Amino acid sequence: MEQRILKMKDAKIREEDGRKYLEGYFAVFGQPYQVWDGWVETIERGAFARYLSEGNDVKVLWNHDSNIVLGSTGNGTASLREDETGLFGSVEINDADVEAVSAYARVARGDVDGCSFGFDIARQEEWWDEEGVYHTKITEVDPLYEVSPCTFPAYKATSIAARNKESLEGAKKRYDEAKIEKLKNWREKVKGRLKGDRDGIKTDHARKKDRAEEGRA
Repeated sequence: MEQRILKMKDAKIREEDGRKYLEGYFAVFGQPYQVWDGWVETIERGAFARYLSEGNDVKVLWNHDSNIVLGSTGNGTASLREDETGLFGSVEINDADVEAVSAYARVARGDVDGCSFGFDIARQEEWWDEEGVYHTKITEVDPLYEVSPCTFPAYKATSIAARNKESLEGAKKRYDEAKIEKLKNWREKVKGRLKGDRDGIKTDHARKKDRAEEGRA
């Protein structure tokens, strides 16, 4: 499972008909995100659309803790949707849940403005730019396991970061291997052309020699 930790866009709380809600964008489309040094990622609009349209249950957790479930799209206590900005989520706070009330209060006071989501990548595009930076663009997520309001951890010290570093190193290895293979193929083509040219020159010399011998005869 992949995880991305970023600042929650438009994080807010609201009350309606005596009910409390925590809302915000858990992902923003087209926004460059530095997964690791030398690795920049963006999420394309529509990346969550198919999975959400199938009615799959997605949990809203607190700090990725599966023991603290703030809501669920499956039972209607949470909702997730795509719009032109990104993945917008809303979760109804359970007043009988101390952890949920605490999460609401922390966001309301501005103590917590981070968010994250746990997912697997179904499709993505990848490339390296001229400066050696690795770029990925996620075009489809499947599944989307959960979304979480969360604090900002020391990113490079987390196990998530370790997995991200391994992914980048794997991509770099594939890139280097592809470059070596491309260079090898290019050399083979050049060798083939040179051999053909030499054979052509030899054949031309042979013809001239034959004509010269015929002239002497």
